[in-house]
Amino acid sequence: MRNFERCEKYYNTYRKFFEENKMLGPNAMFLIEILCEKIDLKPGMRILDMGCGAGLTSIFLAKEFGVTVFANDLWIKPTDNYKRFIEMGVEDKVFPIHAEAHNLPYANGFFDAAISIDSYHYYGTDETYFPCYYGKLVKQGGQFGVIGPGLTREFSHGLPETMKSHWDADMYTFHSAKWWHDMWQKTGLVDVTYFGDVPDGKALWRLTADDELLDADTEDYLTLILMTAVKK
Repeated sequence: MRNFERCEKYYNTYRKFFEENKMLGPNAMFLIEILCEKIDLKPGMRILDMGCGAGLTSIFLAKEFGVTVFANDLWIKPTDNYKRFIEMGVEDKVFPIHAEAHNLPYANGFFDAAISIDSYHYYGTDETYFPCYYGKLVKQGGQFGVIGPGLTREFSHGLPETMKSHWDADMYTFHSAKWWHDMWQKTGLVDVTYFGDVPDGKALWRLTADDELLDADTEDYLTLILMTAVKK
């Protein structure tokens, strides 16, 4: 099992706030800490937090790294997120944005880094999405990072029978780290710097969500995947 001491430190720092505000899916605090071990964030950077949900990861980035964050989400009202940012004292560092993934209001090359926690798979499986939309937003030498649910390997004979009753249509967006690597690398826009399964990813996922689905995964397909890249 992964050592969660650092994750738990951050979680405990904001425990009351996070318990009062819903996290969607696997514990976003654990995931953002793991992702930040693989990217290099410095104060003053502009960061896109894509699919930020209730903005908890955006708050973490602003407080722990001193970066400016554009907290982009389609489903959570920006006014609700702004209230959370004020409560946590980061309203001068985190800006709530309501925008759909294919209609983002940002200039090309605006960001030093773009990250996504438990979100990118919902809109990024279209092979045109990264080169035509997301990949354009980060400046040359800037960073990308995604972490979220995925597969240890692609389904070679269809969805396993044990998982069918627990499987939603949007779960077909789950893919292996290698699948994501190949999609991004072949665009020629980035060099993928890391891709792989999160160590003990299934156990980490289980800490906060989807016990029935994970129990049904008797062939160990499900995990958390992580990928980072640098813009050429």
